[in-house]
Amino acid sequence: MSTLIPFAGLSPVPWKNGGGSTTEIAIAPPDALFDEFEWRVSLATIAADGPFSQFPGVDRTLVLVEGHGVTLDFEDGERMLVCEDEPLAAFPGETRVDAKLNRGATTDFNVMTRRERCHHEFGRRVLAGTSTFAPRGDVTVLFLAQGDSLTVSNDAERIGMVRFDALVFDGDALWTLEAVQAEIFIVDIFYE
Repeated sequence: MSTLIPFAGLSPVPWKNGGGSTTEIAIAPPDALFDEFEWRVSLATIAADGPFSQFPGVDRTLVLVEGHGVTLDFEDGERMLVCEDEPLAAFPGETRVDAKLNRGATTDFNVMTRRERCHHEFGRRVLAGTSTFAPRGDVTVLFLAQGDSLTVSNDAERIGMVRFDALVFDGDALWTLEAVQAEIFIVDIFYE
């Protein structure tokens, strides 16, 4: 079974500190609050320098989608540059992190999993033409990060996607992916 989440039907929510906004793509359980979710996938726009919200007990992965990126300063003195050459940062949600924009606003893909319940693995693929795809997690989220369109099909379903749409799989069927040119993000979520 699969569920298409069209990005056009989602709405951004401004941050309390005014530094950006987040568009929630998928969350479990549905309608969970920040202190209740098992996992959450979102797209965020960082528009100003400032601290990240803390999420105790949560593991986070942040991936640059658009913009020149951001520099993350961690409470232990570590500094991480998230940019086109190094687009991914993974860190514990309880860590204090200050973000400084490199040159203007950025759009970032975010994955959060509550470590006592589940964990996630992140992957990315560049597509051109036809390829196969098999979800590996108990739940798998496929996100179209780059490219105008992507068709995902198997013997029972044929689903069309446009940029920033997501598809949530909760089975292990083999799928065919068709795109002229695209980049997808894959989040496999495994329950403990």
